[in-house]
Amino acid sequence: MAKSQNSYHCTECGWTTVRWVGRCGECQAWGSVVERGGAPVAKVSALAPASPALPISQVSSDSSRRRLTGIAELDRVLGDGLVPGAVILLAGEPGVGKSTLLLDVAAKWANSGQTTLYISGEESASQVKLRATRTKAIHDDLYLASETDLATVLGHVDQVQPTLLVVDSVQTISASGSDGTPGGPTQVREVTGALARVAKREGMAVIIVGHVTKDGSIAGPRTMEHLVDVVLTFEGDRHSGFRMVRATKNRFGPADEVGCFEMGEFGIVEVPDPSGLFTTTHTEPVPGTCVTVTMEGRRPLLAEVQALVAPSLQQTSPRRTTHGLDSSRIAMVLAVLERKAQLPLSQRDVYVSTVGGARVTDPSVDLAAAVAVASAALQRQYPRRLLALGEVGLAGDLRRVPGVERRLAEAARLGFELALVPTGSRDVTQKVPRLAGLKVVEVSSLAEALGALDLARARH
Repeated sequence: MAKSQNSYHCTECGWTTVRWVGRCGECQAWGSVVERGGAPVAKVSALAPASPALPISQVSSDSSRRRLTGIAELDRVLGDGLVPGAVILLAGEPGVGKSTLLLDVAAKWANSGQTTLYISGEESASQVKLRATRTKAIHDDLYLASETDLATVLGHVDQVQPTLLVVDSVQTISASGSDGTPGGPTQVREVTGALARVAKREGMAVIIVGHVTKDGSIAGPRTMEHLVDVVLTFEGDRHSGFRMVRATKNRFGPADEVGCFEMGEFGIVEVPDPSGLFTTTHTEPVPGTCVTVTMEGRRPLLAEVQALVAPSLQQTSPRRTTHGLDSSRIAMVLAVLERKAQLPLSQRDVYVSTVGGARVTDPSVDLAAAVAVASAALQRQYPRRLLALGEVGLAGDLRRVPGVERRLAEAARLGFELALVPTGSRDVTQKVPRLAGLKVVEVSSLAEALGALDLARARH
């Protein structure tokens, strides 16, 4: 006879344990572990497999050939398309455009001759139809249903037999045989597991929309991320039209790739060359600006840093305001400028921002921020087609950054004429085509970089 054993579970994430603990071992929440009723522990006996195990060399991969979604930027992130049977989790903040993007994906998938089923648990079918009409995402092979019950969703799958299923969103679907409310850890885990099992059995690609918490992490238990094959995050500022899809987990391709989009009046549009979104065009050199090249995954992106330095009305505590940059790193760069480059900033307000709402966390932006601040403080106009990249150390030294070759190749393609890079990058910079007109200058310290700019300014 099966024995009964008490268990404990976390009310926040659903983590289970056989004994009580004060802190959850999964989400680290205090006081969230409570006792659950005793469940019978039955002995599991072996069963004969439905199909025998095969040597890996004899396993056919014909059924797992990728299919393009029709959106090149999304295919780049997925690794050249969708794999049949793959389960993708797309998470993002409310209003960022997840539903609009996936409705476009569903329409293009249907347009390629594949049957598509779009399940909306947050909107009615008529509301989704209105958005589809506005974005021109209408096709006869795109089936639409508004459901919140898992069993009904699986019934639609059996009836339509789609090759792509979109569920928007997993927090609105409930499984009648599971405890908890819709969106709770137990329900989310059960719904995700059921959809993953159906996807593997039918060879159907499934895209699940997930919500995020206040700190930007995916809502629900972490086991949901383990159940899926691909985890994508849809990022963007609601005050800016730029959007970015980033892969944080990908069993079928690179997990460091990004795709760029722009939200417009008629939906989301791909941005295959987004460098122009984060730079401005000046006919003459302007004090307080400098351009750098950041790496988003394996893609180089240009980003322009602008700085403004003004006399402070509060001599004891001048303002330090940043936008799109790490405030602590900018504070460090300002301290290094004052101590190692003798630039007086302690009684002046400093404002540093990126162009186009870009968020830059790459340490290579340090040198560009320092050049922009120095240019604004000294009111010096450095060459217009100037590029600077390098990490600034506390001793005023410059450190090399990865991917210098690709960064400089992107700058050369866009017509930049002068690039400041840390010393030690010579073996990489020799690979940059000299016919592009890009002159690469190696500098070992922040003071040396400012001196090289003064020399280039004098020549111009």
